[in-house]
Amino acid sequence: MNSSIKLLLFKLLMLGLSLNAYTQNISIELDKTEIREDENFLITVSVQNERISKYSSFPDIPGFIKQGTSSSKTTSNIGGQLTSFEKITQNYKPTRKGTFVLTPFTMQVNGTEVRSAGATLKVLASGGNAAQKSDPFADFWGNNRQTEFVDVQEDAFFAITTNKKNVYVGEGFTMSISFYISLKNRARMEFDKISDQLGDILKKVKPENCWEENFGIDKINPEYVTINKKQYTQYRMYQATFFPLNAEDINIPSAGLRMIKYKMAKNPSFFGRNMQEDYKTFYSKPNKIRVKELPPHPLSSSVSVGQFKLIENMEAKMLKTGNSYNYQFSISGKGNIAAINEIEIPKQEAFDFFPPNVTTNINRANNMVTGSKNFSYKIQPKEPGEYLLKDYFSWVYFNPAKAKYDTLQSEVMLLVTGESKKNAEIASSSDGGFYDKLTTADNNISNLGNRDWVYISFNLSLVLILIVSAIVIWKKPA
Repeated sequence: MNSSIKLLLFKLLMLGLSLNAYTQNISIELDKTEIREDENFLITVSVQNERISKYSSFPDIPGFIKQGTSSSKTTSNIGGQLTSFEKITQNYKPTRKGTFVLTPFTMQVNGTEVRSAGATLKVLASGGNAAQKSDPFADFWGNNRQTEFVDVQEDAFFAITTNKKNVYVGEGFTMSISFYISLKNRARMEFDKISDQLGDILKKVKPENCWEENFGIDKINPEYVTINKKQYTQYRMYQATFFPLNAEDINIPSAGLRMIKYKMAKNPSFFGRNMQEDYKTFYSKPNKIRVKELPPHPLSSSVSVGQFKLIENMEAKMLKTGNSYNYQFSISGKGNIAAINEIEIPKQEAFDFFPPNVTTNINRANNMVTGSKNFSYKIQPKEPGEYLLKDYFSWVYFNPAKAKYDTLQSEVMLLVTGESKKNAEIASSSDGGFYDKLTTADNNISNLGNRDWVYISFNLSLVLILIVSAIVIWKKPA
């Protein structure tokens, strides 16, 4: 076969691939279906002239385990027409030899459903002989040559970042753990056993003596960010907001993330092995968070820290003694919502305040924790008059943005009418009550009355005890 035929075959193959790529804006590509035990099977999602902003999970394959994903982007300019392809590749490692079926499956990519017909996968034994037998054209394509691999410089970094460097005790700061890959990166990389690595990293860097609000990232999705006017794909694997419980500074040490990085063939062939698996560990920079004491205040050890506002709702403004009414005192804003304590109502005799029903809503997004804590009270007035609820419902907190204490207090004024119910609990009996009897009761010492039966019972009991004691002594052996 001469060189012109080779070239023709190559052009025909590339033409077929190009036609397939241009007919679909989004596609799913399957790797070769016959591999060795020491090779990976690949499923690639490809999007033309668009970024991959969101995609669903890759399918599970019997006999294979997922080995992380990688991404790439290529751009070409042909005849003045700019075309780009962005790809996300899922790697599968075979667990044993045999034949396995990848059933037809669908994926959601950028909101579009894409279908793959699946395939039958054959895993052969490792070793050079098996590879040579499965490729009768090895000599033709030059696979019998020793391939030289070279390292491609990556444009990526691993970072553990915080959105604040100075906080007060109780003030939240958000920590993120991410891997960043430049859009101009040419090195091929994949995550390696990310769940195991992340667990070890968190044991090392997670701050102690802090309340944690975890953002609950269970899937690593690519996000596009700009850092110093340079575009990156961010793979965020963990995020949480921490609220320091004391004034000790927080030191976040450096940590390492191991990535699978491939060396590339110096002289790649069309069907030959063009990549060699290797590893590289990327290290984050250490961080330090300075934690400041709250300014002096009688409640400094118990107040919440954040930016809050009050939302209240009173069922009625004109009340009647003895009736029950609903009142809602809701604290909303940014801070440690879960740690907001119930309001301490001062002792008084004008109202009965029943323990509230408490509802907590927490939102974790945009590097902060927001939400609300709602207290629903039942109020029963006992004394007529005019009352300001701020005398009973006020809540002190520290605002770190203003560096001062502030108070949320009710703005509701109540008018209570009706009879006094101050002594209703004591005077509720049907025969006039305790206080009515106080004015008519005789305060002289009186006889308890005829109690002869008490004395008779006592004497009979004493005689019975004496008889039993005598019998016991008489029967006792000498």
